[in-house]
Amino acid sequence: MNASHPPGPGLPDPSERPARLTVGVVGAGRVGPALAASLQLAGHRPVAVSGVSDASVRRAGEMLPDVPLVTPAEVLARADLVLLTVPDDALPSLIEGLVETGAVRPGQLLVHTSGRYGVDVLRPALRAGGLPLALHPAMTFTGTAVDVQRLAGCSFGVTAPEELRLAAEALVIEMGGEPEWIEEAARPLYHAALALGANHLVTLVAESMELLRQAGVTAPDRMLGPLLGAALDNALRSGDAALTGPVARGDAGTVAAHVSELRKHAPQTVAGYLAMARATADRALAHGLLKPELAEDLLGVLANGADGGER
Repeated sequence: MNASHPPGPGLPDPSERPARLTVGVVGAGRVGPALAASLQLAGHRPVAVSGVSDASVRRAGEMLPDVPLVTPAEVLARADLVLLTVPDDALPSLIEGLVETGAVRPGQLLVHTSGRYGVDVLRPALRAGGLPLALHPAMTFTGTAVDVQRLAGCSFGVTAPEELRLAAEALVIEMGGEPEWIEEAARPLYHAALALGANHLVTLVAESMELLRQAGVTAPDRMLGPLLGAALDNALRSGDAALTGPVARGDAGTVAAHVSELRKHAPQTVAGYLAMARATADRALAHGLLKPELAEDLLGVLANGADGGER
């Protein structure tokens, strides 16, 4: 907007907008390029990205065209805001290495996206004058442009020093996300909860589709889609009250038949089935859905199944 023309009614004065930042990405996995592309839509400017594998290089080229691929140290040299999007186990050594080589500049925003860690892992960078933020998107990523769209309404687990809290939350909002404050000590529990709900869900669905194929179902994805969609919606709305199925009803005979068939056709799934059935029984019993007189036989079947049916 030309400076000689004041903004119209209700529009913010451009001089009052936060300064746009240059953005760098260290680790062009599935997450970093998507966040950088989202920040670009908010007016920030990606200026550098680092990646090692062929997939990372290709992903960076597709998600951040015309952004140069450079070393991690060069990313920090060019960017005001650096996204550290490497695997959790690689994060501490990456930060220590960047600090030891003098790559971190005073006043530079360093954002990691690990769910496991808060800002304590960035303490070496803080001593070097960096500004530490932990912004973890509670989303699964594909490494394609669809991820940018999925960030709209996505919750972010945010941890930051109190003086940087508003800045952290503002960045999340600019990416279309919803900031959720997570205390430093609660990060591992927070991340475990997400892994339990999302990562294990993929395993359960994949196993279910394999079993349906063995049973002769030609389109297991089409069969499961409406069922799982309704189950997820019910669970999010009602919690334990949404429990249903043979375990919640106490149908011990049906559960025994399940275990027997799984041992014949997919023995690798038996342990998971029994573990989830026991957890479901405990929750159904505590919630009053499973009658105590039926629970005894059911739990006996599950114990017998865990022993390989030898009891």
